[in-house]
Amino acid sequence: MRFTQDSSANVNVIRGYADGELRINAETFHSAMIVSAASLCPEAALGGVTDLNLDHAARILALAPELVLLGTGRRQIFPPAFFGAQFLQAGIGFEVMDTGAACRTFNVLVSEQRQVVGLLLV
Repeated sequence: MRFTQDSSANVNVIRGYADGELRINAETFHSAMIVSAASLCPEAALGGVTDLNLDHAARILALAPELVLLGTGRRQIFPPAFFGAQFLQAGIGFEVMDTGAACRTFNVLVSEQRQVVGLLLV
């Protein structure tokens, strides 16, 4: 899948997604990523939804999002309840979707200058 939305050079934009690969700006990544408009954090040890833990939630919360998108790969798979509860308890929106949908949603929200953070599994 290819994305062509253009944006400011100072904002992270997801250019494409395929199985095992994310293209963000001009770089290609082969691991899960935490991405916001201004930061990229590779999560090489994160293989799937069942690997999510409180440390991942803390890294996301440190970016002060108003909304968190969890992209779970080719299919939507819900994470353990404790993971999403971290965001809901903080009053932060939390959405789970397949990674392609999360990439598209991230780009739209970033273009609207929303404080969104995506945790994208490949």
